[in-house]
Amino acid sequence: QLVESGGETVQAGDSVRLTCAASGFPIRLYKWTGRWYRQAPGKERELVAQLDSPRPGRGPTIYGESVTGRSSISEDNEKNTLENQIDNGKPEDTVKYYCNMELKTESNWGQGTQVTVCP
Repeated sequence: QLVESGGETVQAGDSVRLTCAASGFPIRLYKWTGRWYRQAPGKERELVAQLDSPRPGRGPTIYGESVTGRSSISEDNEKNTLENQIDNGKPEDTVKYYCNMELKTESNWGQGTQVTVCP
């Protein structure tokens, strides 16, 4: 199970840190690919960031074009979370963000967290 948090209303230029808490599996023991997506109503889902587990060997970290240079994805093994920070928030970042963690035999999704960036 995944639960996102951290969505909030901020001013343009501010940072937002999103957290995806995993339960039922300790991420430090599994091979996974973690992704943050965002999707506005009526629009296609957009990849924000992608990170592989460090074992057996971490693949390249990927960022969506709209957040490249402003986004930083990471994991916290102690908290069992996947996190993503977006800096220099823009009004176009206003959308719902979803966490996905893909394991060998399953793909887990959260319910999403809303970010609003005011001009």
